[in-house]
Amino acid sequence: MPSEDSSRRLTPNQWRLIGTALALISLTIIVAFCFGLFVLFREFVTTFAQVLWPLAVSGVLALMLRPIVQIFQDRLKLSQTWAIITLYALAVGAMLATLGLLLPTLVEQSIKFFNYLPTFIEKIRELAIESYPAIVAFIEEKLGTDTFARIRESLSSSIESIVHSSESAITSIGKLIGKALAIGTGLAIIPIYLFFMLESNRDLSKDIHEQLSFLKDDWRDDAVFLINEFVGSIVLFFRGQVVIALIMGVLLATGFTLIGLNFGIILGLGIGFLNIIPYLGSIIGIGTVLPLAYFQSDGGSLQLVIFALAIFTAVHMIEGYLLTPRIMGKSTGLHPMVIIIAIFFWGAALDGILGMILAIPLTAFFVVAWRLLKRKYLHLLKERAVQEMD
Repeated sequence: MPSEDSSRRLTPNQWRLIGTALALISLTIIVAFCFGLFVLFREFVTTFAQVLWPLAVSGVLALMLRPIVQIFQDRLKLSQTWAIITLYALAVGAMLATLGLLLPTLVEQSIKFFNYLPTFIEKIRELAIESYPAIVAFIEEKLGTDTFARIRESLSSSIESIVHSSESAITSIGKLIGKALAIGTGLAIIPIYLFFMLESNRDLSKDIHEQLSFLKDDWRDDAVFLINEFVGSIVLFFRGQVVIALIMGVLLATGFTLIGLNFGIILGLGIGFLNIIPYLGSIIGIGTVLPLAYFQSDGGSLQLVIFALAIFTAVHMIEGYLLTPRIMGKSTGLHPMVIIIAIFFWGAALDGILGMILAIPLTAFFVVAWRLLKRKYLHLLKERAVQEMD
């Protein structure tokens, strides 16, 4: 007759079922905990965005510029403070020289662009009426026949105000500074934050290791590893992306000017600047440049659209096959589709431009964290389950 202990002993299938249930419960708890942390993090970022974005920009710039400060110290035998001051002087000089060369053209093209916007919108409406009269009639019926007229009048008055402010910027500088005070304060404090961050010689890895002394050695080492990977991905990504965006902006501005596209310089440089966030400038640029090329008052045609599209294609081929492999290498290891999805996801999750800027480093960080978890911890759970079955 079997003993009571043997009758109560569970079969391997029962142990496997219990192990699976416990694993699912644990996974649910972990996912819920991570989701709660994410919600708290999102609320924190959105609430204090005006305070955080200057700190974030300063931190990224400090990580990118610290090697240059070190070069000045080593090559020019300067103290750290004087190396930072030298870097600031060179940066200000380069900005003033660039503005001196480009500012008149940029202001002129900006004024012409804002003046042309009402005409551009009217041409799009006329084309829509010719091509899709039923759809336009339905929209006007639902919105009211005078809605488009009110929109055009509102846009025209707004643009006239902007242009007037631009033309009288010298006489109304005080008013313009007052309107831009909120953004200006954030921009003005970035150099101050940056100076102190560059002057700090603290070892990030050592500081984190000390602050996490309450954790086990293995867990602390993993946390330091993940943070170092995150910081490294930020440095590699932004350092390379800024160079790529600058080169793309110059190439696009040159190409648009050569094919005779109006506002070519401001459009090319603007699209290049937006490409600091990968693909954002290109997505916005194609939707802006191609209609402008078609409806251009002097020489707009399908041929100009094809030329503009050819410029986009050529610059992106240069970026994809030459610039990115040489400058960025495989710093993120992310597929282009993953990058696009990550930009929109983090932009929505963190409610704005800060999320879009940090999208690639954050995604790369989670990829590294998952690889570490899979390599170091998941196999332990599997081994434990096998042992329990035996």
